[in-house]
Amino acid sequence: MTRALTVVAPGALTTVQDAGRTGLAALGVGRSGACDRASYALANRLVGNDAGAAALEVTLGGLVLRAERDVVVALTGARCPGSPHAAVSRLRAGEELRLVAPEAGLRTYLAVRGGLDVPPVLASRSTDVLAGLGPAALSAGDSLGVGPAPARFPDVDVAPVPDPAGGDVVVRVVPGPRRDWFAETGWEALTSGSYAVTSESNRVGIRLEGPAPERARDGELPSEGMVRGALQVPPSGAPVLFLADHPVTGGYPVIGCVVDADVDRCAQLRPGQRLLLRSA
Repeated sequence: MTRALTVVAPGALTTVQDAGRTGLAALGVGRSGACDRASYALANRLVGNDAGAAALEVTLGGLVLRAERDVVVALTGARCPGSPHAAVSRLRAGEELRLVAPEAGLRTYLAVRGGLDVPPVLASRSTDVLAGLGPAALSAGDSLGVGPAPARFPDVDVAPVPDPAGGDVVVRVVPGPRRDWFAETGWEALTSGSYAVTSESNRVGIRLEGPAPERARDGELPSEGMVRGALQVPPSGAPVLFLADHPVTGGYPVIGCVVDADVDRCAQLRPGQRLLLRSA
């Protein structure tokens, strides 16, 4: 590996992510991968990388990188003031890239032309914080290699895309496999109320504070499969919205699922923001 970047400061949490581990759920291995898949994919497209190339997922800024050689980069997702956003830029050898905290949104994606060259685990370079698979979260002094640059380059160098919302976020939800475990009033409360994102949230899921859906039956389930976007209701009544590193199985009933096209926006929610779940 030829060193291309040195981590001067890692920020609160910076991990390597790609498109995730597919086809291993039967073995108890979740997909993981980038939380905001659309922003991750856009960053790679801007620098001409193949789909699935490894990039950095930066939580709430704070990352400082020093280039050891010239590299081409793109930033997407949560906009960090003072840094080029949704555009291709060149980082010269010896220069530093400093990401301050974004004003809105939570996760910023940094793609490097050629993709990050870190050892894959089960055919993926993603860090799964729940399973402990993949490369460790970045630390100061880490060195990052970059793969060979692709032969092609995209026709555009700027992408006019909206920034993550800083206020209330509205997403669509459909009934889950255990909708019948909840009273009609419980479903109505879920899909008409407002939920606050709590600080007990991470890449595994978002714990919500708000109306507790009324149960129609007691007891818990044998463990059954879980998916990204599932809204699981534990005994506390506070719904949990699963994200990229969700468990493969769970024993609490899933009242609903956020429509997959809306889940990426949930990955940009900060503690204190409000999420409005509305019936699709």
